[in-house]
Amino acid sequence: MKRFQSWAARLSAAAIVLVAATGIVVTAQAETVKFGAPPWPGVTVKTTIARKILEAAGYDTKVTNASWTIDLQGVGRGDMDADLGIWMPTQKSTVEPMVKSGKINLLVKNVPDAKYDLVVPGYVWNAGVHSIADLNKHAAKFHHRIYGIEAGNDGNEIVKTAIKNNTYNLGSWNLRPSSTAVMLTEAGRKIRKKQWIVFLGWKPHWMNIKYDLHYLKDPKKIWGGGSSVYTAINPAFEKSNPNVTRFLKQMVVPSKIQSQWIYDFGYKHQSATKVADNWIKNHMDTVAQWLDGVKTADGSSDALTVVKQKLGS
Repeated sequence: MKRFQSWAARLSAAAIVLVAATGIVVTAQAETVKFGAPPWPGVTVKTTIARKILEAAGYDTKVTNASWTIDLQGVGRGDMDADLGIWMPTQKSTVEPMVKSGKINLLVKNVPDAKYDLVVPGYVWNAGVHSIADLNKHAAKFHHRIYGIEAGNDGNEIVKTAIKNNTYNLGSWNLRPSSTAVMLTEAGRKIRKKQWIVFLGWKPHWMNIKYDLHYLKDPKKIWGGGSSVYTAINPAFEKSNPNVTRFLKQMVVPSKIQSQWIYDFGYKHQSATKVADNWIKNHMDTVAQWLDGVKTADGSSDALTVVKQKLGS
Protein backbone atom coordinates (compact mmCIF):
# COMPACT_ATOMS: atom_id res chain seq x y z
CA MET A 1 0.00 0.00 0.00
CA LYS A 2 2.83 2.42 0.91
CA ARG A 3 4.53 1.60 -2.37
CA PHE A 4 1.29 2.44 -4.26
CA GLN A 5 0.83 5.71 -2.35
CA SER A 6 4.44 6.68 -3.13
CA TRP A 7 3.91 5.89 -6.83
CA ALA A 8 0.66 7.88 -6.92
CA ALA A 9 2.32 10.84 -5.25
CA ARG A 10 5.16 10.83 -7.78
CA LEU A 11 2.67 10.63 -10.65
CA SER A 12 0.66 13.53 -9.23
CA ALA A 13 3.80 15.60 -8.80
CA ALA A 14 4.87 14.82 -12.34
CA ALA A 15 1.50 15.97 -13.62
CA ILE A 16 1.85 19.26 -11.75
CA VAL A 17 5.31 19.78 -13.25
CA LEU A 18 3.91 19.06 -16.72
CA VAL A 19 1.16 21.63 -16.28
CA ALA A 20 3.61 24.20 -14.97
CA ALA A 21 6.06 23.60 -17.81
CA THR A 22 3.61 23.46 -20.70
CA GLY A 23 0.58 25.42 -19.55
CA ILE A 24 -1.61 22.51 -20.67
CA VAL A 25 -4.37 21.58 -18.25
CA VAL A 26 -5.70 18.08 -18.77
CA THR A 27 -9.30 17.70 -17.65
CA ALA A 28 -11.23 14.48 -17.22
CA GLN A 29 -13.31 13.69 -20.29
CA ALA A 30 -15.73 10.85 -20.91
CA GLU A 31 -14.13 7.88 -22.63
CA THR A 32 -17.47 7.09 -24.28
CA VAL A 33 -20.44 9.38 -24.91
CA LYS A 34 -23.53 7.30 -24.13
CA PHE A 35 -26.85 8.16 -25.78
CA GLY A 36 -30.33 6.96 -24.94
CA ALA A 37 -32.56 6.82 -28.01
CA PRO A 38 -36.12 5.49 -28.07
CA PRO A 39 -36.81 3.59 -31.32
CA TRP A 40 -38.51 6.48 -33.12
CA PRO A 41 -37.38 7.38 -36.65
CA GLY A 42 -36.48 11.01 -35.92
CA VAL A 43 -34.38 10.45 -32.82
CA THR A 44 -32.78 7.37 -34.41
CA VAL A 45 -31.38 9.38 -37.32
CA LYS A 46 -30.60 12.44 -35.19
CA THR A 47 -28.63 10.34 -32.70
CA THR A 48 -26.81 8.57 -35.53
CA ILE A 49 -25.75 11.94 -36.96
CA ALA A 50 -24.54 13.12 -33.54
CA ARG A 51 -22.58 9.91 -33.01
CA LYS A 52 -20.91 10.06 -36.42
CA ILE A 53 -19.77 13.64 -35.87
CA LEU A 54 -18.46 12.89 -32.38
CA GLU A 55 -16.68 9.75 -33.55
CA ALA A 56 -15.04 11.70 -36.38
CA ALA A 57 -13.87 14.15 -33.71
CA GLY A 58 -12.21 11.32 -31.79
CA TYR A 59 -14.85 10.25 -29.29
CA ASP A 60 -16.23 6.77 -28.74
CA THR A 61 -20.02 6.59 -28.60
CA LYS A 62 -22.66 4.11 -27.55
CA VAL A 63 -26.44 4.07 -27.91
CA THR A 64 -29.11 2.30 -25.87
CA ASN A 65 -32.46 1.82 -27.60
CA ALA A 66 -35.28 1.47 -25.10
CA SER A 67 -38.59 3.14 -24.33
CA TRP A 68 -38.33 6.87 -23.78
CA THR A 69 -39.04 6.57 -20.06
CA ILE A 70 -36.32 3.94 -19.55
CA ASP A 71 -33.83 6.00 -21.55
CA LEU A 72 -34.65 9.14 -19.59
CA GLN A 73 -34.29 7.32 -16.28
CA GLY A 74 -30.91 6.09 -17.51
CA VAL A 75 -29.82 9.67 -18.16
CA GLY A 76 -31.00 10.60 -14.68
CA ARG A 77 -28.93 7.83 -13.09
CA GLY A 78 -25.87 8.58 -15.19
CA ASP A 79 -26.02 5.25 -17.03
CA MET A 80 -26.52 7.35 -20.16
CA ASP A 81 -25.29 10.87 -20.86
CA ALA A 82 -27.87 12.41 -23.19
CA ASP A 83 -31.19 11.82 -24.94
CA LEU A 84 -32.10 13.87 -28.02
CA GLY A 85 -35.80 12.96 -28.13
CA ILE A 86 -37.65 14.64 -25.25
CA TRP A 87 -41.04 15.97 -26.40
CA MET A 88 -42.48 18.87 -24.43
CA PRO A 89 -45.07 19.57 -23.20
CA THR A 90 -46.30 16.05 -24.11
CA GLN A 91 -43.86 14.36 -21.68
CA LYS A 92 -44.02 17.12 -19.07
CA SER A 93 -45.50 15.00 -16.27
CA THR A 94 -42.45 12.70 -16.32
CA VAL A 95 -39.74 15.18 -17.31
CA GLU A 96 -40.52 18.13 -15.05
CA PRO A 97 -40.07 16.30 -11.72
CA MET A 98 -36.69 14.96 -12.91
CA VAL A 99 -35.56 18.47 -13.81
CA LYS A 100 -36.74 19.89 -10.48
CA SER A 101 -34.94 17.15 -8.54
CA GLY A 102 -31.69 17.80 -10.44
CA LYS A 103 -31.55 14.37 -12.09
CA ILE A 104 -31.52 15.81 -15.62
CA ASN A 105 -31.13 19.15 -17.35
CA LEU A 106 -32.93 20.20 -20.51
CA LEU A 107 -29.98 21.49 -22.48
CA VAL A 108 -31.59 22.92 -25.61
CA LYS A 109 -34.65 22.76 -27.86
CA ASN A 110 -33.03 20.75 -30.65
CA VAL A 111 -36.24 20.99 -32.72
CA PRO A 112 -37.83 24.26 -31.60
CA ASP A 113 -40.76 24.22 -34.05
CA ALA A 114 -42.20 20.76 -33.43
CA LYS A 115 -45.98 20.37 -33.45
CA TYR A 116 -48.62 17.87 -32.35
CA ASP A 117 -52.20 18.65 -33.30
CA LEU A 118 -55.09 17.72 -35.56
CA VAL A 119 -54.36 17.91 -39.29
CA VAL A 120 -56.39 17.94 -42.49
CA PRO A 121 -55.32 17.52 -46.13
CA GLY A 122 -54.85 20.58 -48.31
CA TYR A 123 -58.13 20.15 -50.19
CA VAL A 124 -60.04 20.16 -46.88
CA TRP A 125 -58.14 23.24 -45.74
CA ASN A 126 -58.93 24.98 -49.02
CA ALA A 127 -62.62 24.22 -48.45
CA GLY A 128 -62.53 26.39 -45.34
CA VAL A 129 -61.55 24.07 -42.47
CA HIS A 130 -58.78 26.08 -40.79
CA SER A 131 -59.57 25.54 -37.11
CA ILE A 132 -60.79 22.77 -34.83
CA ALA A 133 -63.80 25.05 -34.37
CA ASP A 134 -64.63 24.52 -38.07
CA LEU A 135 -64.85 20.72 -37.87
CA ASN A 136 -68.43 20.35 -36.65
CA LYS A 137 -69.76 22.57 -39.44
CA HIS A 138 -68.71 19.80 -41.82
CA ALA A 139 -69.31 16.83 -39.51
CA ALA A 140 -71.14 14.75 -42.14
CA LYS A 141 -68.23 14.95 -44.59
CA PHE A 142 -65.91 13.67 -41.85
CA HIS A 143 -68.48 11.03 -40.75
CA HIS A 144 -68.04 12.48 -37.24
CA ARG A 145 -64.67 10.70 -36.99
CA ILE A 146 -61.24 11.74 -35.80
CA TYR A 147 -58.52 9.18 -36.48
CA GLY A 148 -56.02 8.59 -33.69
CA ILE A 149 -53.10 6.35 -32.84
CA GLU A 150 -52.29 3.92 -30.03
CA ALA A 151 -54.68 3.77 -27.07
CA GLY A 152 -53.50 5.84 -24.13
CA ASN A 153 -51.48 8.25 -26.25
CA ASP A 154 -51.66 11.85 -25.04
CA GLY A 155 -53.12 13.01 -28.36
CA ASN A 156 -55.94 10.48 -28.16
CA GLU A 157 -56.69 11.57 -24.60
CA ILE A 158 -56.91 15.23 -25.64
CA VAL A 159 -59.45 14.33 -28.34
CA LYS A 160 -61.46 12.08 -25.99
CA THR A 161 -61.62 14.86 -23.39
CA ALA A 162 -62.78 17.36 -26.03
CA ILE A 163 -65.53 14.96 -27.12
CA LYS A 164 -66.59 14.29 -23.52
CA ASN A 165 -66.76 18.02 -22.71
CA ASN A 166 -68.28 18.97 -26.08
CA THR A 167 -65.35 21.33 -26.66
CA TYR A 168 -65.56 22.86 -30.14
CA ASN A 169 -69.03 21.17 -30.37
CA LEU A 170 -67.36 17.78 -30.84
CA GLY A 171 -69.75 15.98 -28.47
CA SER A 172 -71.30 13.88 -31.25
CA TRP A 173 -67.93 12.86 -32.72
CA ASN A 174 -65.95 9.70 -32.05
CA LEU A 175 -62.27 8.85 -31.94
CA ARG A 176 -60.96 5.94 -34.00
CA PRO A 177 -57.79 4.77 -32.21
CA SER A 178 -55.38 2.45 -34.00
CA SER A 179 -51.64 2.20 -34.54
CA THR A 180 -49.64 5.01 -36.15
CA ALA A 181 -49.07 2.82 -39.21
CA VAL A 182 -52.76 1.98 -39.59
CA MET A 183 -53.82 5.61 -39.13
CA LEU A 184 -51.38 6.80 -41.78
CA THR A 185 -52.42 4.03 -44.17
CA GLU A 186 -56.05 5.09 -43.81
CA ALA A 187 -55.09 8.74 -44.23
CA GLY A 188 -53.13 7.93 -47.38
CA ARG A 189 -56.06 5.99 -48.83
CA LYS A 190 -58.51 8.81 -48.21
CA ILE A 191 -56.12 11.48 -49.48
CA ARG A 192 -55.64 9.60 -52.75
CA LYS A 193 -59.42 9.57 -53.18
CA LYS A 194 -59.78 13.21 -52.03
CA GLN A 195 -62.08 12.09 -49.21
CA TRP A 196 -62.37 14.21 -46.09
CA ILE A 197 -60.37 13.14 -43.05
CA VAL A 198 -59.03 14.69 -39.85
CA PHE A 199 -56.36 12.85 -37.87
CA LEU A 200 -53.52 13.25 -35.39
CA GLY A 201 -50.47 14.83 -37.01
CA TRP A 202 -47.06 15.83 -35.79
CA LYS A 203 -43.84 17.24 -37.02
CA PRO A 204 -41.14 16.35 -37.54
CA HIS A 205 -42.43 13.29 -39.43
CA TRP A 206 -42.41 11.99 -42.99
CA MET A 207 -46.15 12.63 -43.30
CA ASN A 208 -45.29 16.33 -43.73
CA ILE A 209 -43.08 15.49 -46.73
CA LYS A 210 -45.39 12.93 -48.34
CA TYR A 211 -48.68 14.80 -48.00
CA ASP A 212 -49.93 18.39 -48.16
CA LEU A 213 -51.11 18.70 -44.55
CA HIS A 214 -52.35 21.66 -42.54
CA TYR A 215 -52.41 21.92 -38.75
CA LEU A 216 -55.73 23.20 -37.45
CA LYS A 217 -55.81 26.32 -35.33
CA ASP A 218 -56.66 25.72 -31.70
CA PRO A 219 -58.02 28.95 -30.16
CA LYS A 220 -59.01 27.17 -26.93
CA LYS A 221 -55.48 25.71 -26.68
CA ILE A 222 -56.62 22.22 -25.76
CA TRP A 223 -53.33 21.04 -27.31
CA GLY A 224 -51.31 23.34 -25.07
CA GLY A 225 -49.79 25.53 -27.78
CA GLY A 226 -46.61 24.67 -29.67
CA SER A 227 -44.29 21.76 -28.99
CA SER A 228 -40.52 21.38 -28.89
CA VAL A 229 -38.08 18.48 -28.85
CA TYR A 230 -35.36 18.87 -26.21
CA THR A 231 -31.95 17.39 -25.53
CA ALA A 232 -31.84 16.01 -21.99
CA ILE A 233 -28.40 15.68 -20.40
CA ASN A 234 -27.03 14.26 -17.19
CA PRO A 235 -25.91 17.23 -15.02
CA ALA A 236 -22.63 15.61 -13.96
CA PHE A 237 -21.77 14.82 -17.57
CA GLU A 238 -22.66 18.37 -18.61
CA LYS A 239 -20.30 19.78 -15.99
CA SER A 240 -17.35 17.48 -16.68
CA ASN A 241 -17.62 17.41 -20.49
CA PRO A 242 -17.94 21.02 -21.71
CA ASN A 243 -16.68 20.20 -25.20
CA VAL A 244 -19.33 17.58 -25.98
CA THR A 245 -21.93 19.69 -24.19
CA ARG A 246 -21.13 22.65 -26.43
CA PHE A 247 -21.67 20.51 -29.53
CA LEU A 248 -24.96 19.08 -28.24
CA LYS A 249 -26.20 22.53 -27.25
CA GLN A 250 -25.50 23.84 -30.75
CA MET A 251 -27.07 20.84 -32.52
CA VAL A 252 -30.42 22.43 -33.41
CA VAL A 253 -32.49 21.70 -36.53
CA PRO A 254 -35.84 22.92 -37.88
CA SER A 255 -38.60 20.33 -38.11
CA LYS A 256 -38.43 20.43 -41.91
CA ILE A 257 -34.92 18.97 -41.88
CA GLN A 258 -35.77 16.23 -39.39
CA SER A 259 -38.95 15.43 -41.34
CA GLN A 260 -36.73 14.77 -44.36
CA TRP A 261 -34.53 12.46 -42.27
CA ILE A 262 -37.63 10.58 -41.15
CA TYR A 263 -38.93 10.40 -44.73
CA ASP A 264 -35.67 8.90 -46.00
CA PHE A 265 -35.35 6.49 -43.06
CA GLY A 266 -38.93 5.64 -42.11
CA TYR A 267 -40.69 5.92 -45.48
CA LYS A 268 -38.01 5.16 -48.08
CA HIS A 269 -36.43 2.61 -45.71
CA GLN A 270 -32.85 3.78 -46.08
CA SER A 271 -30.58 2.82 -43.18
CA ALA A 272 -29.97 5.42 -40.49
CA THR A 273 -26.27 5.24 -41.33
CA LYS A 274 -26.89 6.00 -45.00
CA VAL A 275 -29.22 8.89 -44.20
CA ALA A 276 -26.70 10.31 -41.74
CA ASP A 277 -23.71 9.94 -44.08
CA ASN A 278 -25.49 11.58 -47.02
CA TRP A 279 -26.90 14.42 -44.95
CA ILE A 280 -23.62 15.28 -43.20
CA LYS A 281 -21.70 15.20 -46.48
CA ASN A 282 -24.13 17.59 -48.17
CA HIS A 283 -24.78 19.94 -45.23
CA MET A 284 -21.35 20.68 -43.84
CA ASP A 285 -22.37 24.34 -43.48
CA THR A 286 -24.90 23.33 -40.81
CA VAL A 287 -22.41 20.96 -39.19
CA ALA A 288 -19.99 23.90 -39.01
CA GLN A 289 -22.51 25.83 -36.91
CA TRP A 290 -22.88 22.88 -34.55
CA LEU A 291 -19.10 22.56 -34.18
CA ASP A 292 -18.35 26.24 -33.63
CA GLY A 293 -15.75 26.39 -30.84
CA VAL A 294 -15.69 22.60 -30.44
CA LYS A 295 -12.37 20.74 -30.24
CA THR A 296 -11.41 17.16 -31.00
CA ALA A 297 -11.58 14.68 -28.13
CA ASP A 298 -7.90 15.15 -27.26
CA GLY A 299 -8.25 18.94 -27.42
CA SER A 300 -5.48 19.27 -30.00
CA SER A 301 -7.44 20.41 -33.06
CA ASP A 302 -10.50 22.23 -34.28
CA ALA A 303 -13.21 19.56 -34.55
CA LEU A 304 -14.70 20.97 -37.75
CA THR A 305 -11.42 20.63 -39.65
CA VAL A 306 -11.12 16.96 -38.72
CA VAL A 307 -14.81 16.20 -39.31
CA LYS A 308 -14.64 17.79 -42.77
CA GLN A 309 -11.64 15.63 -43.64
CA LYS A 310 -13.38 12.44 -42.53
CA LEU A 311 -17.03 13.04 -43.44
CA GLY A 312 -17.07 15.88 -45.96
CA SER A 313 -17.27 15.60 -49.73
